[in-house]
Amino acid sequence: MSQLSTQGHRVDNIPMAVSIIVLTVLALSLGDALIKLTSGDFVIWQIFVIRSLIAIPVLLLVLAFAAPGSLRVPDEPGWVILRSLMLVAMWVCYYLSLPKLTLSAAAAAYYTLPIFITLFSALFLGDRISRKGWIAVFAGFLGVVLILRPKAGDFNAYAILPLASAMLYAGAMILTRSKCRAQHPLVLSLALNVAFVVTGALAASLILLLPDSLRQGFLFAPWAAMGGPEWLSMGLLAGAILIGSIGAAIAYQNGPPAMIGAFDFAYVGFAVVWGVILFAEIPDMVSALGMLLIVGAGILSLRQ
Repeated sequence: MSQLSTQGHRVDNIPMAVSIIVLTVLALSLGDALIKLTSGDFVIWQIFVIRSLIAIPVLLLVLAFAAPGSLRVPDEPGWVILRSLMLVAMWVCYYLSLPKLTLSAAAAAYYTLPIFITLFSALFLGDRISRKGWIAVFAGFLGVVLILRPKAGDFNAYAILPLASAMLYAGAMILTRSKCRAQHPLVLSLALNVAFVVTGALAASLILLLPDSLRQGFLFAPWAAMGGPEWLSMGLLAGAILIGSIGAAIAYQNGPPAMIGAFDFAYVGFAVVWGVILFAEIPDMVSALGMLLIVGAGILSLRQ
């Protein structure tokens, strides 16, 4: 964690922030790969509730030992709550799009998020974005398109949902930087996981009111029975969301959002790796070129 300056403002620690965001997207990409593997076994709300119920006691225990003074209501709870709800809405929007879009189309729309982060940083934080910064953003996005290569016919009105997801995530990270920078990252992670539990429980309760004919699929199916393999999957997903939620908070507290946002593109490279390992999806030369563009964009963003 970076230190505070004599004026009381947190001093950026860019090398740490970059390293942490890369670790964060590594964990989140693995978590999403596991969700893809288990999407036929679970409903999304079950994942939201159970993985966060596993994560919350861990967060409370770590907070009790590492920062007991943080175990209280945040000084400005409204911003923390808004940030958490925006992130929950981000995941809901993305998953709602998947039944109606191909995965490549949804992911390509979602990975416009560094562009939104860069734009929002300029609009709301007054960050000056250099020409190199903009080139890095668009080079990274081009790399994503080369890897995913969505067909024009894949896009429809549902493509608005992953775009909304990208904007929600970008907005949440701007809030992290501007309004929640003084909050302990573990507190932000705890608030997010509580929001997952509350949202998932409410959604599950509402689904019980639906007729049986509508209660099917990843969004509306009844909860699955939990055995040993299911609990193991949930434990791994809880680990991924712990690393992801804490890491994103630390990274955006300690580095300019436009720069850190460029490294969110690393998610796609990791997704390709998990695709090879878990789904035998071997990238071709065009995909490899896309990965090189993403790496180059991250390096260029550090030099702006």
